[in-house]
Amino acid sequence: MYHSPFTSAVQCIKHVYRTEGLGAFYRSYSTQLTMNIPFQCMHFVAYEFGQEFLNPTRRYNPVSHVVAGGLAGAVAAALTTPLDVCKTLLNTQEACIVTEKNGIAISGMKNAFRTVYHKQGLKGYFKGLQARVIFQMPATALSWSVYEFFKYSISRRERRLLLIWKGILTIETVAIQTRSILLNELLLRNHCL
Repeated sequence: MYHSPFTSAVQCIKHVYRTEGLGAFYRSYSTQLTMNIPFQCMHFVAYEFGQEFLNPTRRYNPVSHVVAGGLAGAVAAALTTPLDVCKTLLNTQEACIVTEKNGIAISGMKNAFRTVYHKQGLKGYFKGLQARVIFQMPATALSWSVYEFFKYSISRRERRLLLIWKGILTIETVAIQTRSILLNELLLRNHCL
């Protein structure tokens, strides 16, 4: 940490525990929930809306999962930036702002919202918007594409196992189909090169 009096994270943790107690580690728990619950709600709704628009059949389509996931993260990040700004103010207790308030710490989201508005007006609520969106877009795009890939892979494997169990497919048939799929993909790759 830049200009930190601590040489390690462990030293910092011990100091905070000794001086402020165990509660200091959970000081911003409710604040974190206040930001993360709306973020996740908007994130899921935006992803579902994106999938409905880009992939109405809901088949496995990596491109639609990446695009919808990235856009969902961007929308959720942009809409919850004011909450993030206030959460960050509460977590950091910026010295310049606390000093202006005669050394009184900022407590609660309501107080944080007032402080941000008093110091910077409406534009203060959107500080860091661009960085937050740029961070969230690839993170959510990757998360959704990995989730959808494993959902597809597991459901496909379970379908085959069910068919084998029912006696409709034999293990040999599955092996032949898998080999055929792999060979086709290999031929396509070589043909495209």
